[in-house]
Amino acid sequence: MTERTADRRSTPGSSPQRPMLRAAVAGVIAGAVGIAASELLAGVVPGVPSLVVAVGSLVIALQPAGAKDVVITLFGTNDKTALNVVVVVVALLVAAAAGILGRRSFGSAWRLLAGFGFLAFAAAAAQPLSSPVPAAVNAAVAAGASIGTLRILLADAGFLAPVRPGLAGSGKAVGSGRAAGSAAPARSTPAPSMSDWDRRRFLIRSGEFLVGALAVGAFGRLLLDRAHPSGAPVSATLPAPTETVPPLTAAELLAAPGITPIVTTNDSFYRIDTELLTPQVDASSWQLRVTGMVDHPLTFTYAELLALGLFEQYVTLACVSNEVGGNLIGNALWTGVHLKQVLTQAGVQPGATQIVGRSLDGFTVGFPTAWALDPAREPMIAVGMNRVPLPAEHGYPARLIVPGLYGYVSATKWLSEIELTTRDAFDAYWVGLGWAKDGPILTESRIDHPGDGANLTSGPVDIDGLAWAPDRGVGRVEVRVDNGPWQTAMLARAISRATWVQWMLRWQATPGTHTIEVRATDGTGAVQTATLSGPGPAGATGYDWVQVSVA
Repeated sequence: MTERTADRRSTPGSSPQRPMLRAAVAGVIAGAVGIAASELLAGVVPGVPSLVVAVGSLVIALQPAGAKDVVITLFGTNDKTALNVVVVVVALLVAAAAGILGRRSFGSAWRLLAGFGFLAFAAAAAQPLSSPVPAAVNAAVAAGASIGTLRILLADAGFLAPVRPGLAGSGKAVGSGRAAGSAAPARSTPAPSMSDWDRRRFLIRSGEFLVGALAVGAFGRLLLDRAHPSGAPVSATLPAPTETVPPLTAAELLAAPGITPIVTTNDSFYRIDTELLTPQVDASSWQLRVTGMVDHPLTFTYAELLALGLFEQYVTLACVSNEVGGNLIGNALWTGVHLKQVLTQAGVQPGATQIVGRSLDGFTVGFPTAWALDPAREPMIAVGMNRVPLPAEHGYPARLIVPGLYGYVSATKWLSEIELTTRDAFDAYWVGLGWAKDGPILTESRIDHPGDGANLTSGPVDIDGLAWAPDRGVGRVEVRVDNGPWQTAMLARAISRATWVQWMLRWQATPGTHTIEVRATDGTGAVQTATLSGPGPAGATGYDWVQVSVA
């Protein structure tokens, strides 16, 4: 018996968990190498999809009803990062299972890794902006890198014989001394122990693979992020709008501590959509189609759309997942084309009761035709945001903006088609997942200052925040302390009925712990409901409140 063979026999008192742990570690590192290789290929070669993103997109597409509410509550606007992390963790767990299987049967291990690679390919090939061939190539690279790395590490750990030239893939164990096809007697395989040198070699090789995977994967993701920037395209320009809004005045802006600015900057505007990487759309080849129940189906290029003439308006958008007092809401100056003008040009047929907006990525929204044609509001095909072309993450080259409706039923980014149909004929993306078919933004208000848990000094304290009821307008905001009488707050002048408004109340704070609440009344006289409910299925309700301590 050689010394090497003796080292790999099980020894009295050896833990059976240690070999399994080494195999699992080998699997995790092999999985990391495969992920890193696929991310690098996706970052280097245009058109090759990220498999992590593809699997994440599949998870989004298959999510059960109510999942969006839970995810947004837990992670807010970091939901995409969280999903990417979950996909990577699950992939590494599958790879760990492959490593454990590989202790006894490497064939089972590589089949598991190949199967997961096929799942990633299927997810990538199903994406509207992806092609099957690049997806297949990347999945093959990822699976091959994982399988090859796992084979090397399991051999270093003593579970497999080293592959020598001429024997690779033959299935022969080096030095087995058994003729091909002869049956081995059934017996249990002893858990190998490792000499100090073997252990060091396994750790060194594992460390090398892990460091390499982290470096390559990070570089690949960096390249992907650079290939999918979120800002406005540098080369894009917009013609001057023919209808503009006047500059904001002091009456529309309150000088109050901690209050949210009346206009949300592009980089701080909330983003909730189903894309894990920002789509990059070439405006020179982009087209917008108007189809369905219309007399004259239309197709616009980007230049033809801009030639219709642009106008400006402030509109507040809100996500239906916004909790009471939350920040999934923003107000911007949008530039675009009158949707009514496009619908008139197409000729809406009688009975067309729903407008469906379709995104290049397959996402859909749906809202009543009557809402869009109401003379009291101006829905638009937006091409600009705060007087620059739409940033890519907010829908470049064009998106829908419909005052008064939550984004999930109206605000299609990366718009590619507007279809006229009936209300009964089609349910948009989120409606199929249990959210309400109608999505008017509810009357809400929020306390910006003081913050919950703030420590204050007795005396005059400014309580301030925002209220919104697009597109009904805000008629009054009231504040109460410790369930006392409601006090009317001062309102800034509203920019329009489609936007939020700032409010402020001067309070004489007294020592102790106090609870402050706020409520709004919309332009029709309807008071914000006190009933507390979560976002699903039609928006959160209840009063925002904070608790403060006064010394």
